[in-house]
Amino acid sequence: MNRTSKWYWRVLQYLALAGYLLFLSFPLLWMLSTSFKKPQELVELHPSFIPRDPTLANYATAFTEQDLGRATLNSLQVAIASAVITVIIALPAAYALARFRTRVNKVATAWILLSQLFPFILLVIPMFMILKQVKLTNSLTGLTLVYVVWSLPFALWMLQGFVRNIPRELEEAAAVDGATRFQTLWRIIAPLLAPGVVAAALFSFISAWNEFFFALVLLKKPEMATLPLALAKFVGIEGISRLGPLAAGSLMATIPSLIFFAILQRRLTSGGMAGAVKG
Repeated sequence: MNRTSKWYWRVLQYLALAGYLLFLSFPLLWMLSTSFKKPQELVELHPSFIPRDPTLANYATAFTEQDLGRATLNSLQVAIASAVITVIIALPAAYALARFRTRVNKVATAWILLSQLFPFILLVIPMFMILKQVKLTNSLTGLTLVYVVWSLPFALWMLQGFVRNIPRELEEAAAVDGATRFQTLWRIIAPLLAPGVVAAALFSFISAWNEFFFALVLLKKPEMATLPLALAKFVGIEGISRLGPLAAGSLMATIPSLIFFAILQRRLTSGGMAGAVKG
């Protein structure tokens, strides 16, 4: 392939990448535009992408009318707690499932994958009954436990793959130096699993942050509402005229997820085995 052909294919690759990024970002850009539009602009037959008369009234309405500040704090509390608890449970459990090969482990792994096939509606009733027995309905603690149960199978399945990629020689060397199994897990294996742990935490956080159905069933007090519940209240009998506050609130709801991902993305993309074995 000559230099002209290489340049041609490189240009096509960049154009395809730009088109793909534009396709992914267009909904976010349209939501940003909608958040600055007045109600009369939202009902036009041919809406414009750029607001003709930008306003911040939608943001003020989103915060004051549905108390998005409290809802955001509730969602942050639930999402962070579920991510932390999921990782704390999944890390040693995934290590045990990956390293100790028994018939029980095979059955457990199969059940972990099978549990992800169950729909929400099939799980919410038994979970509600269990939480009712321990008096954790209508509480953020009960909702956090539900999210942990929902995220844990995927985190276990994913971390098992990371554990299997770690050479057993590292554990054998630690055992020769007198390290216990617990010390080996937390001082040697856990740091090498950083990308997997970050991916599991990110999955759990985003799942809890965006989840609507369990929160709708379990939470009844207005002060306990999470962000998806608060945003859903903008969809009512007024219809399209409420798109402005809904777009403003939805845009603000994406900011914590973006910040959380930006903080963890270096760990997510870094090589877990870098520097583990020296020649």
